[in-house]
Amino acid sequence: MSTMQARIIHIAIERDWHDVAAFVLNPGNMPRWASGLAAGLERNGDHWVADGGPLGEMQVRFAPSNDLGVADHEVTLPDGSKFQNAFRVVPNGDGAEVMFTLLRASSMSDADFQRDADHIEKDLRTLKGLIEGTS
Repeated sequence: MSTMQARIIHIAIERDWHDVAAFVLNPGNMPRWASGLAAGLERNGDHWVADGGPLGEMQVRFAPSNDLGVADHEVTLPDGSKFQNAFRVVPNGDGAEVMFTLLRASSMSDADFQRDADHIEKDLRTLKGLIEGTS
């Protein structure tokens, strides 16, 4: 078994981490800040469905509701490919630190990996602005 290159993309948010976690753990809020889900999420039984644009319809399964700030989710593409996304909210002083672990698939180019990292960083800045009331 081999491991993938990983990059943890994070941002500090000036708001109580419990408030940030509650917002992040609500899948209905994701389209407000996660641009890849801007078309929205629709609940379908035990998972959610998102329009992945040119990729087609994606299924998203979220970690069960919890008090630990664990917002992990699994994305299944139309071709059956699955991606595990580790996403956490943890205390950082009086605020929160939001962290997303980006894993690099073996077929991903350096440019694609950087593009994904930049996209996630932009989404986290949008989340910060939304929660802090600056956007």
